[in-house]
Amino acid sequence: MLPIVFVHGIRVSATMWGPVMSRLDRPSIAVDLPGHGAGRGEPFTMDAAVSAVAGAIDGAGGRAFVAGLSLGGYVGIAAAERFPGKVAGLVAMGCTALPDRYAGIYRFIASLAARNPPLADRLSSYGLRRALPGPAGEAMVAGGLSCEVMPQAVEAVAGHGQLAALAAYPGRVWLVNGARDPFRADERAFLRACRDGRLILAPGRGHLGMLAAPGVLARLVGDLCDQVDGPGAGSAARRGPGAGAGAPAGRTGGAAGDQAERPESAVATPRPR
Repeated sequence: MLPIVFVHGIRVSATMWGPVMSRLDRPSIAVDLPGHGAGRGEPFTMDAAVSAVAGAIDGAGGRAFVAGLSLGGYVGIAAAERFPGKVAGLVAMGCTALPDRYAGIYRFIASLAARNPPLADRLSSYGLRRALPGPAGEAMVAGGLSCEVMPQAVEAVAGHGQLAALAAYPGRVWLVNGARDPFRADERAFLRACRDGRLILAPGRGHLGMLAAPGVLARLVGDLCDQVDGPGAGSAARRGPGAGAGAPAGRTGGAAGDQAERPESAVATPRPR
């Protein structure tokens, strides 16, 4: 059974995925990126982050489905470009804004955080718990916060060409965004860049909103993983990039499939031709 490797967001750690992973019925692992969690204090570069993801895939058997949110989504895109043979499929969540759109704002925020990391960590912890009350918020902060690494992470994302990376990756990609997430600003450009891509929108959700319903997110990621791990997945791959672009993301087959294809009535959109 194909494992899933989860990649966390900026300043948090692998623990953020605990509530989702506990609801999956297939093997999964969450990786700590450099400068975060168990890797706190290590310098963050995109090369080092991609190597961490590749190492987690190797530890899980050498080939895996990759799912990342925010910074983790950008890292997942970079990992898919560099190691297409290891990345069986990709779910990139909350990461379809081109870096130049918000780079100035995030450089400013990151620089403030790095001036006083303990204070920034406390403020972040409070904000994350407010945004995600209950177990989801506790999971976000359980591994500790690393606001001091934010400037390095912002520069690493700003220096990476996500559209070119998606264009180079031959596998299946699902771009998952909350409808209220400002990071969906360039989602159509990201979708056009994919050789075999889908867009899934979750109505009413913001940047972290999918994490508020870990069971729904677990079912979604599990369903998408099934598409590259189930019967017929190999034949679909042999049809080549872009094959089957008319089919929506989610479970296939049957009238009941329409609901399974839409997490909380999300809309699955084929890549425009």
